[in-house]
Amino acid sequence: MACSSSQVVAPAVVAPVPMPTPTNSAAIAYLALGDSYTIGEGAQPADRWPMQLASLARQQGLTLTEPDIIARTGWTTADLQGAIRDANNQKTYGLVSLLIGVNNQYQGKPVAQYRTEFRALLATAIHFAGGRAGHVVVLSIPDWGQSPYAAGRDRVRIGTEIDQFNAVAHEECQHADVAFVDITPLTRSAAGDATQFAPDGLHYTSSQMRRWAEQALPVVQTLLR
Repeated sequence: MACSSSQVVAPAVVAPVPMPTPTNSAAIAYLALGDSYTIGEGAQPADRWPMQLASLARQQGLTLTEPDIIARTGWTTADLQGAIRDANNQKTYGLVSLLIGVNNQYQGKPVAQYRTEFRALLATAIHFAGGRAGHVVVLSIPDWGQSPYAAGRDRVRIGTEIDQFNAVAHEECQHADVAFVDITPLTRSAAGDATQFAPDGLHYTSSQMRRWAEQALPVVQTLLR
């Protein structure tokens, strides 16, 4: 299971990576924080949903830079916070996205622990956004229980637990005045469609991640207008 901490693979991205940016002086720097769903495990770098979000935004005249990414397959909330500290990134961003929690659920971490650690990550994301909660967007946790990888597992239990973690994330976003985008129904609608899943049967292809980016785009446009 790519979500398992005991089977973490080498990171696709461990720290912010310099990427080509638009020459427009008004370009908005973008930081994406997360786990395997942020790095698009099994997909090409250009297919990662943050990369697709930036591309779609530019097509609409919103000059987001290619994102700096701090993410790795297998990371829980605690792992991500530790990696952020280790990266010692001192930059400030016009947009920060966060998608984290599937490994907390998969590893059986308590929901209460997730709340505490997610709240701290929100504060970190807001700090990266220069103290502007209105420049942070959170995406909900995909339901891996509807993936081919979950065949033979208790899909109902997985979905129920994912809903519990997402409810906590939504509540904490509301308290922090941070935008929350619910992509979980999109991931559930992918059930039975092999074209939506990477070869590992767990992660997603470009077409599914594009849907996440498309759902996040109008929210981001509103935040940054």
